[in-house]
Amino acid sequence: MPQTLIEKIVQRFAVDLAQNCEVHSGDYLNIKPAYVMTHDNTGAVIPKFLNIFKGNNNSSKLKIANPRQLVFTLDHNVQDTSEKNLSKYKMIEDFAKEMNIDFYPAGRGIGHQIMCEEGYAFPGTMVVASDSHSNMYGGLGCLGTPIVRTDAASIWATGKTWWQIPPVTKVTLKGKLRPGVSGKDLIISLCGFFNNDEVLNNAIEFSGDGVPFLSIDQRLTISNMSTEWGALAGVFPIDEATINWLKDRAKTIAQRYQNSYPRKDNHNNHHPRLNYNKIHNLEKKIIKADKDAFYSKEITINLESIQPSVSGPNTVKIMKSLSEIKSSEIKIDKAYLVSCVNSRVDDLAEAAAVVRNKRVAKGVKFYIAAASKEVQEESEQRGDWQALLQAGAIPLPSGCGPCIGLGTGLLEDGEVGIAATNRNFKGRMGSPNAKAYLASPSVVAASAIAGKIDYSWEYCPKNISYELKINPKINNNTNEVEFINGFPQFIKGEIIFCHQDNLNTDGIYPGKYTYIDDLTPKQQANVVMENYDPQFIEIAKEGDLLAVGFNFGTGSSREQAATAVKYKGIKLLIAGSFNETYKRNAFNNGLLLIECPQLINDLKSRFGKENLTVRTGIIAIVNFSNSEINFDDKKYFFDSVGKAAQELIISGGLENWIMNYLKKN
Repeated sequence: MPQTLIEKIVQRFAVDLAQNCEVHSGDYLNIKPAYVMTHDNTGAVIPKFLNIFKGNNNSSKLKIANPRQLVFTLDHNVQDTSEKNLSKYKMIEDFAKEMNIDFYPAGRGIGHQIMCEEGYAFPGTMVVASDSHSNMYGGLGCLGTPIVRTDAASIWATGKTWWQIPPVTKVTLKGKLRPGVSGKDLIISLCGFFNNDEVLNNAIEFSGDGVPFLSIDQRLTISNMSTEWGALAGVFPIDEATINWLKDRAKTIAQRYQNSYPRKDNHNNHHPRLNYNKIHNLEKKIIKADKDAFYSKEITINLESIQPSVSGPNTVKIMKSLSEIKSSEIKIDKAYLVSCVNSRVDDLAEAAAVVRNKRVAKGVKFYIAAASKEVQEESEQRGDWQALLQAGAIPLPSGCGPCIGLGTGLLEDGEVGIAATNRNFKGRMGSPNAKAYLASPSVVAASAIAGKIDYSWEYCPKNISYELKINPKINNNTNEVEFINGFPQFIKGEIIFCHQDNLNTDGIYPGKYTYIDDLTPKQQANVVMENYDPQFIEIAKEGDLLAVGFNFGTGSSREQAATAVKYKGIKLLIAGSFNETYKRNAFNNGLLLIECPQLINDLKSRFGKENLTVRTGIIAIVNFSNSEINFDDKKYFFDSVGKAAQELIISGGLENWIMNYLKKN
């Protein structure tokens, strides 16, 4: 069966597969990613890692499965010089030295930028990080995707974790962006125009004759913010622009590290990740999607119809063109050219061109921070950094900072900010009573000068020109389901139904209990769904099959939203779709779940929304051997639950799975 580019990359990094097994969207499998990056949250992963060995009663064997697979980058709270934070940073650095792990200290740059600059995010490979913006690596044709902290600990200990290949959406880019329009304008437009979760929990493949006209910096921006669009990955094809970028970068690294890495000649250095031999081998065998590969959705965009646009306030799902928003005369208090999405050399140059020989408006603070130390050095060599400072910009250390509400320059009550960052959630950049807008570096810089949201741009297309095609899901369960001992081939039980879509984790497990660490399993079970339906506790019975709406478990990453359902005695959780973090937390804690949108839609039609929780009175039989649900004399299909997922359920979760693995190995 033909494969998408994403499926082909996963095929290369999947492990423990049956012979001749071909992977496709929906498959659960074990992956051994090329690299796993953790940042400041390394401090939270370390105790998880140590507890695994402590629980295994064999601390003498404490070791990293493959130290070369791990990358530590300190980038989030770099402005915090308190004794507590410095102590945390030193602990992480000491652990890295002890375990021989690649380590990048505070000030070197934002982790995602480092992953690209230092060759970890290499085209055609799969790289994960415990951060949602690992999607960014897709700009280089690398499948970057986020994991949670327990997954990171698993990779540290075993070299691998599990993944379910998401549905893949193909986004075809036609034509060319007009002068003055950036990659940031394109992704802002995609987030704001397709704002009904069209690509939620999908992986995106960008393609089309418009791709060659996008620089690598623009592609990194678009891939980075595919996260805000709702995607789990956003991957560009590996093309001539990719190869040229790699060669330029390899040349820079060869010059910088010539004293550290012996070189035979000018064309063959020995940097472990970025060298001409490796790039040449990539050129000889560039992987591409098969012509007839299946995509769940296909979106076509005419790039000439994109114009400078602004997201917000306080959401990426609201978007207006500059021509619309300028007339509103929205005054700003702060402007930001910071974060992993738009603080590279081209971005700084773009902003510098706008502010050169001008001054930031009175009463406005304009903050800038380079994506990395190298970016700032190059920007200084070009004179762009100095132009920004001369205009009145306030420099911050290379790191995350105000983008995530840390350090200097946060939005205060009643203030309005415009930022070339990737998120403008309410309260994220400071006060929840402030308003945050997103825009390109040019628009941010122009707004800082004008004191209001502004940008000079003449051409004004009327509408975004697009096509959207939704392809019926095909039954691609072509691989025979292999069962492991202890996993049931059938599950039988009465379905209870909760119709709510986008039910967040606070509705499932109230936030007031989240940090009460000594709640017993029974106590967790007694508060499950309390904020959604207080009657749920009495209605639901042990052994029930719980059917819920779409995007179940959105919101925070609290694990108790999964464990409380499990402790209630729910045999199986069925949703139209799950929030991906919730899905990972569920399997990582041994809670079995499947997605079956057809069944959920039928339940909605039949039982409506009058009651929050309904006992259907109908017994369902779930057959895992043929991935089929029999419910009320009708058959529904779901993606097969493969061996990787079965092992997690039988083990009672990922930490137990890791301990079992270590005992055997």
